[in-house]
Amino acid sequence: MAHGGMGGPGGGMGGGMGGGGGRMRDDLKLAPGQRPDLRRVLNLFRPYRGTLTGVLTLIVIGAAVGVVSPFLIREIVDVALPQQRADVLAWSVGGLIAVTVIASALGVTQSMLSTRVGQSVMHDLRVSVFSHLQRMGLGFFTRTRTGEIQSRIFSDIGSMQAVVTSVMTQIVSSGAGVAMALVAMFALDWRLTLFSLIALPFAVWMNRRVGRRRRAIVKTRQEKAADLSAGIQESLSVSGILLGVTMGRTQALSSAFATDSRELADLEVRSEMAGRWQMAVFTTLMALFPALTYLLGGHLLFADPEGQGVTIGTLVAFIALQSGLFPQINGLLRVATQVNSSLALFSRVFEYLDAPILISDAPDALALDPATLRGEIRFEDVTFTYPGADGPALHGIDLVVPAGKHTALVGATGSGKTSTGYLMARLYEPSSGSITLDGHDLREITMDSLAASIGVVTQETYLLHASIADNLRFARPEASDEELRQACRIAQIHDHIESLPQGYDTVVGERGYRFSGGEKQRLALARTILRDPPVLLLDEATSALDVATERAMSGALDAAARGRTTVSIAHRLSTIRHADQIIVMQHGRVSERGTYEELVAHGGLFAQLAIQDARRDSAAPGPGDEGDSESWEAGEGAENPAPPLRS
Repeated sequence: MAHGGMGGPGGGMGGGMGGGGGRMRDDLKLAPGQRPDLRRVLNLFRPYRGTLTGVLTLIVIGAAVGVVSPFLIREIVDVALPQQRADVLAWSVGGLIAVTVIASALGVTQSMLSTRVGQSVMHDLRVSVFSHLQRMGLGFFTRTRTGEIQSRIFSDIGSMQAVVTSVMTQIVSSGAGVAMALVAMFALDWRLTLFSLIALPFAVWMNRRVGRRRRAIVKTRQEKAADLSAGIQESLSVSGILLGVTMGRTQALSSAFATDSRELADLEVRSEMAGRWQMAVFTTLMALFPALTYLLGGHLLFADPEGQGVTIGTLVAFIALQSGLFPQINGLLRVATQVNSSLALFSRVFEYLDAPILISDAPDALALDPATLRGEIRFEDVTFTYPGADGPALHGIDLVVPAGKHTALVGATGSGKTSTGYLMARLYEPSSGSITLDGHDLREITMDSLAASIGVVTQETYLLHASIADNLRFARPEASDEELRQACRIAQIHDHIESLPQGYDTVVGERGYRFSGGEKQRLALARTILRDPPVLLLDEATSALDVATERAMSGALDAAARGRTTVSIAHRLSTIRHADQIIVMQHGRVSERGTYEELVAHGGLFAQLAIQDARRDSAAPGPGDEGDSESWEAGEGAENPAPPLRS
């Protein structure tokens, strides 16, 4: 097989890597210069300047057309009707009809274009956040709940969608409408125009105050929504349901959810009602202005009975313009409030986009060809501290993993063996020292070629809710059916798959819960084998299995390791008895190294661990007592309470 790369979703290191960590709000605080402002939001629209220019042109034309109607009304009232001019009446009415038709057509076209732009901006933002998160590295996800991430991608961006889709066109539409209306109103009568604008400063002040209140409420509301989303994701997964039922916590979880949901509902009400009374006062005031304008216009008309200043037609036309002006001003103020409150949503999304990517390709990174690699790995004086940890997890590690040989890492929990595996796969980077693959520093190798060179099988096996074939092809989409079968034969799972009613089309279920632990492990192993990496890293790949199942799995691991550099992070020492080199770790340091027999004869830490392992094996059932490949109908081999795959 040609060398490929790290296989599938099961290719990440296991052990507590789920979404149960605390949120990263403290880690994601933005510097003052990074706070989202309108300029940054407007930059999202930059790729669509051409379409936006067309939209803005249509809006301006529509606004200009809209102010023609009051002047036609004035002609009807002042000329056509008093003088019984049928010709003036005909073309004025025709003009009113034409204005209505043109305005409607322009509105539909403008709405279609602006909606497309808004949806494109939302698409770009979602993809940018998702792509950025894909490169964030393992450390970010160990400290961030999955539900929190989902909330920001779907809830926050979804809430922004309505604002982004309409805000630009609404601002320009209302702005153009206000500008055109004011020009027309001044042309009709400057005194009535100034009177109409008396309340504008009060409205602007009130709008800014309401906007600040809404922004604070929206931020709190979205944080509570993220909490709720994270709780749903954790408690309604297969693992969450099992935990809740077996611990008798279903009622408590429902009560806690009800409390959080009520708090969210209250915040929704507060967000919706913030400033409603103030806006109601302003709306009422605006509704009174036409009546007051009639009063003022009437006095002006009475003072100038010859009609040189204000005519009846002028007054009617002015009221028509004023009736259109106030909704436009109200629309501008409403949009300003929406923008102010939506900045809280943009802030939460930009926090992810601004989060630094700690592990990335160097500008001159080298793309290795896995087919030509020997697979020698060297640690030179490597020290490593997890982000936020008080002390180092590894201290001055010097280690050589010979090419084509089997090296095992063993030690008690917390000894540093898994951390060493993390560094080999470059899921983290060393705090000091260097790690090389065939003489190349891992930091100088592209991430893709490193993933193609080091395949990882973990204790925490992750399978997609898809068919067996789809899960395998996640590692190599172009793989043929025969290549899938060959990989499964090496992993010693092919015969079991063929015995299933749907064979390779069998759906594995949520996180693979329709399969036993050993079956999932062998599927993950087959997925990695499919890419044929020159280096195979087994991170406690059998520690979750019973001894009998582990013995059945060991043959598959031996077959997969043949001809590769293999690193085993071992829980049970019986699985690495024939390793070429065993590294014993203690408190983040290399304590002992040698073969199995040499270390047992040495009588040190490894010898103590070997005695404990032998006692555990002697108490376990033999290979004939139970089999991982037995059917659920027989009541054996099913490590998870799930429906049988076979009929």
